Amino acid sequence: MKARAAAIAAGEANELIWLLEHPPLYTAGTSANPSDLVAPGQFDVFETGRGGQYTYHGPGQRVAYAMLDLRKRGRDVSAFVRGLEQWIIDTLDEFDVAAERRCGRVGVWVTRDDGREEKIAAIGVRLKKWVSFHGISINVAPDLSHFGGIVPCGISEHGVASLASLGRDVTMSEVDNALKSNFGKIFGPTSAQ
Repeated sequence: MKARAAAIAAGEANELIWLLEHPPLYTAGTSANPSDLVAPGQFDVFETGRGGQYTYHGPGQRVAYAMLDLRKRGRDVSAFVRGLEQWIIDTLDEFDVAAERRCGRVGVWVTRDDGREEKIAAIGVRLKKWVSFHGISINVAPDLSHFGGIVPCGISEHGVASLASLGRDVTMSEVDNALKSNFGKIFGPTSAQ
């Protein structure tokens, strides 16, 4: 990922989005608080260099690494993060999930019928020479108990949701298709298109 981002910055490669699933693991962003790693032996922990705190990645979660050239996209980090949030919101809307931003909290949130707010998607990015890497994760149908080994994104007062926990029987392929169809609406074409 770092090599690809460097090649994009040097004009030697096109922008790229990777869609993948990780084995169960925790990642630590540059703001990770060691006390937020509640169960340090549960899964391997990787220090990533991206922004943010601890998060979980694993089977049933779609991770999208976005290596985009922000020199061509306005050089506005806040607008880029809002764009990532909107990409997720529009994608989840295709599955009749009303997802929203929350002031002061990065990521995408849903509200349960009883008023509980839960995070359904996380965002953690880094930019180098105005090229982004790392990206987003959407909880499709992961084992939500795996989030219990960390304080996800440093937020202990809210839970974590998935499409499955919201009663949506959605395949990873369906999520991928929705991500692909919504990307251009937010960001326009990549330099590879």
